[in-house]
Amino acid sequence: MKTIQITMDEELLTRLDKAEEVRQIGRSVVLRRAAAEYLARQSRVEIARQYQEAYGANAGLGKELKGWEGEAAWMER
Repeated sequence: MKTIQITMDEELLTRLDKAEEVRQIGRSVVLRRAAAEYLARQSRVEIARQYQEAYGANAGLGKELKGWEGEAAWMER
């Protein structure tokens, strides 16, 4: 772990320190969890953006497969 210094609005810090969980496990643990949750959420947003870009309504099959859309056939069982 690395020790860091951050600047936080006094009102926000007061509210944070009043939380029961912060009193039980500590401010650093709660802020680490918040940072991890933020990064996980950002990752999900980016994956959704990439998915939409790749498979969205206007994505098509791309230049390399242009013209082949009607040639696909499903195998019969």
